[in-house]
Amino acid sequence: MASIQAVQGSIQQTETDLIVVNLFEGVTSPGGATGAVDKALGGAISEVIDSGDFRGKRLETVLLYTRGSIPAKRVLVVGLGEREKFDLQTVREAAAVAAARARDIGIKRMATVVHGGGAGKLDYGEAAEATAEGTLLGLYRFEADKKEKGEAERKSLDSISIVEFDKGKIPALTAAISRAEAVSKGVYLTRNLVNQPANVASPAYLAGVALQIAEKHESVSATIYSREEMAQMGMGAFLAVAQGSYDPPQFIVLEYRGAGKSEAPVVIVGKGITFDTGGISIKPSQEMWRMKTDMGGAAVVIGTIEAAASLGLPVNIIGLVGATYNMPDGKAYRPSDVVKAMNGKTIEIISTDAEGRMVLADLLSYASKSYKPKSVIDLATLTGGCVVALGKEIAGLFTEEDELADRLTEASEFVSEPIWRMPMYDKYKELIKSDFADVKNSGGRWASAITAALFLREFAEGLPWAHLDIAGPVWTDNPSPTTPKGATGFGVRLLLKFMEEI
Repeated sequence: MASIQAVQGSIQQTETDLIVVNLFEGVTSPGGATGAVDKALGGAISEVIDSGDFRGKRLETVLLYTRGSIPAKRVLVVGLGEREKFDLQTVREAAAVAAARARDIGIKRMATVVHGGGAGKLDYGEAAEATAEGTLLGLYRFEADKKEKGEAERKSLDSISIVEFDKGKIPALTAAISRAEAVSKGVYLTRNLVNQPANVASPAYLAGVALQIAEKHESVSATIYSREEMAQMGMGAFLAVAQGSYDPPQFIVLEYRGAGKSEAPVVIVGKGITFDTGGISIKPSQEMWRMKTDMGGAAVVIGTIEAAASLGLPVNIIGLVGATYNMPDGKAYRPSDVVKAMNGKTIEIISTDAEGRMVLADLLSYASKSYKPKSVIDLATLTGGCVVALGKEIAGLFTEEDELADRLTEASEFVSEPIWRMPMYDKYKELIKSDFADVKNSGGRWASAITAALFLREFAEGLPWAHLDIAGPVWTDNPSPTTPKGATGFGVRLLLKFMEEI
């Protein structure tokens, strides 16, 4: 990850390879830092505006060469769009676009102003954090296992300075950069885990990462439970999914202690199916490779704990991860099997491809038995039905806790990771009633995201619980400025903001 530092001074006097300033759409006479750079360049920015070649449209850029008129060799002006529509996400994306443009033309050192901290009238600390965070998120690139790398893959932007003229704002800027770096590390870790191939990111691999985090941070401890220990706990639902895989399952418990022992924790639960073939109810082969992302919820939990520990958040967090492959081995569980979950409820297997909820059932039961939490939030790439309903950019939120729903929605809006509250329509519970057990693990095609949530509710009894179905936004084929193609890390920033606010 590139290094970022706060620098006190004038952007037009900064010696570096490239400086970044900005412009709102419709501005014909730039002011502030952009105006100062324009004056130092003899009106070069104004000339580009007057020519109509640059209008300040959202994320539009223009590159100018300074020819020795200022210490920096190049100036990049990035458009902020209409002032009335300007927000923190525009700051993140403007910073990301600028950083990516700098990297792609071979820049090693870059300096930028805080976007939106002046004329944008945003809170300075929030604008500074968004500038740093957008820069880092936009520069993320998965280091793929390739013998030879192309020229673009070899380019890197190594050093970024955020320049602030007002000496009194440097402490706020420094704090904002520190927080952005910690959050981005959590997102990077999550993206890296999901981007890894399934033969690398095995259950044991996830457990190893958890142990590394615990070794790195004194505030974090990790416990890994074996198949035999899970059997002693009565985790029959989790183990049913795992019994078809040669690789042993891993039940990972990460505990972050940021507050006093008496403080109730927030429990975050992640589905960690490290590859989902569908089991005996095998999936179609077309694009089955995408099922390496089925541990996306687990990756979010691990990345969130890493970031929370780096930030020193004053909250206790318990991370529960259920990691296993779902394979069609001769020992695999079958449709029509009946298994018993940790809370004693029996489950009739209708589809072995409805395996994530089986793992989560035992993890939620464990949370209910082991803790008295402030809230429990599970994250899972659970259903294609949620993707059909909400598309690939919005996660589904299922909960009967109004206050919890409101807090998660507020956090979602702040970080621009969109979620939408879905109904917990109680009548649909009829769809998961079983003649042979307490509940069926699938209610069929119709309302599948809702019946999956209703199934989980059977094991979250007594918990202040919310379920986030992240099947859509866990991965993107349509990159945005802050999210390159591949794993998105969706959920880490949302959870961190949620926990900051509580």
